[in-house]
Amino acid sequence: MIPKLNHTLALIGDRLQPVLLLGIRLYWGYHFVQTGTSKLTNSAGFVGHFQDWGVPLPHLSVILAGTTETVGGLLLLLGLLSRIIAVPLMFTMAVAYLTAERQTLMTLFSNPDDFVSATPFLFLLAALIVFVFGPGRYSVDALLARKRASGRRPRS
Repeated sequence: MIPKLNHTLALIGDRLQPVLLLGIRLYWGYHFVQTGTSKLTNSAGFVGHFQDWGVPLPHLSVILAGTTETVGGLLLLLGLLSRIIAVPLMFTMAVAYLTAERQTLMTLFSNPDDFVSATPFLFLLAALIVFVFGPGRYSVDALLARKRASGRRPRS
């Protein structure tokens, strides 16, 4: 009974995985684009925040973070170069923790609820999921991989 239930649940999970990955990519890709473009269109305001947080070269940092989030978000939406772009997105969110959420990071073990409710957490988690599991079946990356595989001829 339990092995059959486990097998059935595994089949359901396998079928839902690409849908979940698509949902994560679309939702968080959109939000990365939103946060990135807000940094680029209101750079003066964000430069002030970055200065308050002690970020070196705040103007350049705003442009780099905004561009990374905007371009990265667009690539996540498409599912193109997904694992590659997940790396700079994770780095950007790690820097956000080290700067804007420094106090939260310091209390990671004493108050984990603050850590997981901080703004960068879900962005970081989404990028980490895409990095670990890939973009899923419904992505440009998967389409290109299928195209490459069908174009290969078996060796004789």
